[in-house]
Amino acid sequence: MDEPAAQYLCRSDELAERGRGVVFDVMLWRQPARGFALRIDGRAVAYINRCAHVPTELDWNPGDFLDAERRTIICAVHGAQYSPATGHCLGGPCGRARLMSIDVTESDGQVSWYPSRDIAPLSFDDEAPSPSGENTTP
Repeated sequence: MDEPAAQYLCRSDELAERGRGVVFDVMLWRQPARGFALRIDGRAVAYINRCAHVPTELDWNPGDFLDAERRTIICAVHGAQYSPATGHCLGGPCGRARLMSIDVTESDGQVSWYPSRDIAPLSFDDEAPSPSGENTTP
């Protein structure tokens, strides 16, 4: 089976240490979703932008995922706190859950992510069914 192709995410310099995240679109379980990437302790990490407590996006402003001290990822809606290095819940209503991670690499000044069984690139080539449910492709 072929290895999934790396998907360009951003330039390395767009991820400042414990700075704003870079948000990107993916397909999660064949449904549109958002991912985000951060630089934590010198390395790029990425997660699905979805609280493990209730499936809502985490950022309190677009790209703002970290608390005021820049130590934890915090859910803007529920206050759940996650380790930015591992995605594990550190406190709040998320219990023992964790954020869904996305594999990333960094090379030659760019950050890329890798599709998985559950996470795929967003494709605008996918056919949408017509309102009647029929495929309209000739």
